Amino acid sequence: MAAYKVHFKASVERDLTTIPKKDLKKILKRIEGLTENPRPWGCEKLTGQERYRLRQGRYRIVYSIQDDELTVWVVKVGHRKEIYR
Repeated sequence: MAAYKVHFKASVERDLTTIPKKDLKKILKRIEGLTENPRPWGCEKLTGQERYRLRQGRYRIVYSIQDDELTVWVVKVGHRKEIYR
């Protein structure tokens, strides 16, 4: 299986600055895992959207997958309550 390339939407940088470092390391490791398997166990396709949600502790990673280009775009990272506003 070919490796996917991960890209971040510009607003994700702001999302990541508010997360404690110990949680941030786990989140980035989870995002790195998307390069090998963009649909890992536990991911959920969001209803009515072409996006997926992945949990890492109390945080959520929302991303989209472009299989034809082998890319993953991370569009939002945040606490569960922040994602669903």
